[in-house]
Amino acid sequence: MTHPEIEKLAAEYETATNVFLEAVKKINLVDLDKPKQDGWNARQVIHHLADSESQSCARLKRLVAEPGSIIQGYDENKWAQSATLGYTVLPIENSLALFKAARSASLETIKRLSVEQLSNSGTHTESGAYDLRKWFSSYINHPKDHALQLLQS
Repeated sequence: MTHPEIEKLAAEYETATNVFLEAVKKINLVDLDKPKQDGWNARQVIHHLADSESQSCARLKRLVAEPGSIIQGYDENKWAQSATLGYTVLPIENSLALFKAARSASLETIKRLSVEQLSNSGTHTESGAYDLRKWFSSYINHPKDHALQLLQS
């Protein structure tokens, strides 16, 4: 039987996924490349979320299977500016599929967690001590924050 705290975290995580996907549905495709006041346009945000969530899925699995591991950070702005990664030109369909797949895979892992595993930790290369509770805090809020960004003019 799943612990109530794990059930709550899983529900919040799944809700955050859906909040982002609903925001994407509201974007007019002609506005994908429209500059935003706070930086990235919608296309860039969607590509960023795909990459971020694929990283988060790997981080979750590392914290579960290899407590004490180093959790590698990355410079999201360099990724967004890389012509090879194509944040400004690639279609969004593959990135949306990657976002959905990473979130789904993570959710399946989350549902199998024990409450004791929430204390599993490692060291993040940029922010130091990093446990599963911090992971949840980041990745429950991250898609919701970017959903708001997508819906702003």
